[in-house]
Amino acid sequence: MQSRYNLLQKKKKKKWPYIISGTFAGLLIGVTVVWVGMNEWNIDKSIEELRNLTEATQPVAVGKIEEPILEKPIVEEPKEEIPIKEEPVVEEMDMSGAKGYVGNELLPQEPTVAEGIVIASKKYPLPSDYAPGESEEARAAFQEMAAEATLSGYTLIAFSTYRSFDYQTTLYNRYVTNDGQVAADRYSARPGYSEHQTGLAFDIGEQHFEQHFARESFGETEAGKWVAANAHKYGFIMRYPNGSEKITGYMYEPWHFRYIGKELAPQVYEANVTLEEFLDL
Repeated sequence: MQSRYNLLQKKKKKKWPYIISGTFAGLLIGVTVVWVGMNEWNIDKSIEELRNLTEATQPVAVGKIEEPILEKPIVEEPKEEIPIKEEPVVEEMDMSGAKGYVGNELLPQEPTVAEGIVIASKKYPLPSDYAPGESEEARAAFQEMAAEATLSGYTLIAFSTYRSFDYQTTLYNRYVTNDGQVAADRYSARPGYSEHQTGLAFDIGEQHFEQHFARESFGETEAGKWVAANAHKYGFIMRYPNGSEKITGYMYEPWHFRYIGKELAPQVYEANVTLEEFLDL
């Protein structure tokens, strides 16, 4: 038989688990009451806060790297560079004088010819139906000149030659719309008054240097200087030289050459005058 002492000891041992459990339960209840109290006695809020706290303490898996979320950069669209057109300086023009047109006469039935040369100027227009096309003789002379220029390292091209009456009408009207009639009349001929309609006018430039096409800057290039000094040998003259606007009616155009033949071109070049002055037009 067990002694009374042993029985008492066994009863004490059995009471300890209940004491510990009761203590833990009491603490848990106390903590819960405090936690709910901290959350303004709102049970739902208390549970949500407890869940957030639990997720925040979760360990991150080893080797897993969260990629940062980057904001999409703001990319500015490239602004298109708009080329700046060289605007001619507009001077006051006397539209009844040498700088301007004589008037608004009807176009003639036949072109004006002086010393075998077809004339197209502000004083002497062409018939609207005059359409010879590009001159074969002028083209052959240009090809000869271009071949000679290659020996000096220049590749010349004629980027504009014959223009019909209708095409000149479209071109001139566009210039008037863009710059106004007074400005346009300084660098573009009205329909029927253009040398290009004769098929004998060649606008010349250097290949791969298109930035100088139909610009005064062509006269400053080495190729432009070569053409100015040699074109007369092949029958061409610079039709609108620098400083002659009061005589020709057009501003300086170092790219515009007119074929008048190998006999007369050297004479005009040596005289250093315009075609109007040479032919007394």
